[in-house]
Amino acid sequence: MLPTDPSPSIEALADHETRLEAGDHTALKLWLRMMTCRDLIGGTLQRRLRSDFDTTSPRFELMAQLAQHPAGLKMSQLSQRLMVTGGNVTALADFLEAEGLIVRESVPDDRRAIRLRLTDAGRARFDTIAQEHERWVISLFGGLTRSEQHELHALLGKLKTSVTRCLGNGDAH
Repeated sequence: MLPTDPSPSIEALADHETRLEAGDHTALKLWLRMMTCRDLIGGTLQRRLRSDFDTTSPRFELMAQLAQHPAGLKMSQLSQRLMVTGGNVTALADFLEAEGLIVRESVPDDRRAIRLRLTDAGRARFDTIAQEHERWVISLFGGLTRSEQHELHALLGKLKTSVTRCLGNGDAH
C-alpha cells in the first residue's frame, strides 16, 4: 500500500493566503500570494513529472543543469547550483546512473572530484521531459496575457534586485 500524499490539497494552498484580514500589510499579502502560487505551480509540476515520466523535480533539475553543460559538472558544482548537500547529489546521481541517464567521470586535474555528464540517452530523455515541462508551465500561466506575463516578469526582476540590494546592505537577517 502506498503512503498517502502528505502535501496539502490545492484548495488548502489556494485558501491559505486569503485568510488575511484587510488591514494586513501589503508586503505580507504579496509574500503569501507568491508562496501560494509557487506551491500550486510546483506541486502541479511535481505530480506531472511523477505521473507522466516517473521522475521527480530534483532529478529533472539535476539533468537540466547537466544539459546546460555538455562536458559535465563536478558533483560539488551541482551541489552549489542546486543548493543541496553533496549527499543529495550523490543519491540523485546513483538513481540517474542506474537508469543509464548519466555517467560519472574522474576529473584529471582533481583526483578527489567526480564529474557527472548526461549520456546520449539522458540527453534524449531530458529533451523529451523538458519540452513537456515547458508546455505545462505555459498552460499554468495561460490565465495571464503575454503582456501581463512580461509585466509580472519585470516586476519580479525589480523585486529580486531590491531584495539582493537589501541583503547586501545587511538590512535583512
